[in-house]
Amino acid sequence: MSSQVKDTVYKLLSVIDSETQIRKYLKRFSSEEGLKFAVIKVGGEILKEEMDNLVTSLSFLKQVGLTPIVVHGAGPQLNQYLKEHSIDSDFVDGHRVTSPKVLKAAREVFIDENHNLTSRLKETGVDATSFYSGVFNCELQDEKQLGLVGSVTSVVVEQLLKAVGKGRVPVVSPLGETEEGQIVNLNADVATFSLAKTVQPYKIIFLTETGGVLDQDNQVIPNISIVNNYSYLIKRSWVHSGMKLKLEMIKDILEALPAATSVSITKPQLLAKELFTDKGSGTLVNMGEKAIVADKWSLIDRDKLRALIESSFGRSLVPNYFSDFNLHKVYVTECYRAAIVLSGDDEVPYLDKFVVSQKAKGEGVGRALWDKVVRNHKKLFWRAYITNPINKFYAVVADGFIKSGHWNVYWTGLTDYDEIKSCVEAASSRGKTLVEEDASNVN
Repeated sequence: MSSQVKDTVYKLLSVIDSETQIRKYLKRFSSEEGLKFAVIKVGGEILKEEMDNLVTSLSFLKQVGLTPIVVHGAGPQLNQYLKEHSIDSDFVDGHRVTSPKVLKAAREVFIDENHNLTSRLKETGVDATSFYSGVFNCELQDEKQLGLVGSVTSVVVEQLLKAVGKGRVPVVSPLGETEEGQIVNLNADVATFSLAKTVQPYKIIFLTETGGVLDQDNQVIPNISIVNNYSYLIKRSWVHSGMKLKLEMIKDILEALPAATSVSITKPQLLAKELFTDKGSGTLVNMGEKAIVADKWSLIDRDKLRALIESSFGRSLVPNYFSDFNLHKVYVTECYRAAIVLSGDDEVPYLDKFVVSQKAKGEGVGRALWDKVVRNHKKLFWRAYITNPINKFYAVVADGFIKSGHWNVYWTGLTDYDEIKSCVEAASSRGKTLVEEDASNVN
């Protein structure tokens, strides 16, 4: 292994929490469907400003045995070319109106950017192959209004997958051809989704400058579940323009692909962290699981819930847990991979259990359920043992917390001192619900 490649691996390993997490995700990604690991879309701005970080991250994937298919854009570069050559170009509904002159320029720019990326990858020891024709079969989308812009009718992936099978990274340009042989311009996002629908990869990844979907405070939203969050998000005023269109397209493609497929939006330098840690680095979008919400134990499968809780904590629930517990609400995903249990003993709901199955960690299932609960309950409080590893998460999502004996007591939505004091006392004095507990795994 060259010193340059070693530096690449060490740099990216530094952002990963543990070797255990790397192994877990490598096993997940390197299945029998390893040829279909990921389709990665790289915007033109990334090629222009973040080439070093991009090449480093792609090189890292190759070092751990993963070969993605890369689709690139080149919008800023094409804009610059058209400006320098005094070629007019307009946009209609996000599509560039493509005259023959614009198409000639686009083809030249796309091929240059394609060759530039493949060359940079080869310099780091990554075998890469250019594809700028023969992939996307198209028809003209709206010749009168858009000119030579294509609508994808089918995707030819045999040569791409052969390249992947030989360990070569295919780098694909957003250019298609009609039955008559006419070259057409494609929106790079459209090309990416069309390719993904055919390949059906485990991951679809967008590398962007923002590093994810941003909320109203310009902070990255870690997880989006289509079934739980999409209808809420798409109506927000701060989800608009290109990101709104991208979310709509993501919803459409996830509905058409296997349930295991997910979409990640992150920055090039954080790609390894997004792929190989439970916490991630950008926005993870998946279909998610519908949440069952009940105010009576009889409305859910208590045996499945007990199994989920006990496997998560490595301890048994006390025998009379369900009969003695004053249930306020229980939220559980339809496949019983995550659950949140709220008690009604106090005026403010007490969060008694938050559990996510080991296999579901890193998929955003738990976070989607958490977001649903905090939207529905403006005030909550809960406790966790002071050495509980999930305390890092709790510290981020809570409005405040205080140490009380062996516990950290957290809350959201509470501002009144007396109310906070009352909740802290209630949490600290609650009886234990797990038998044979130890200092590392208590709730």
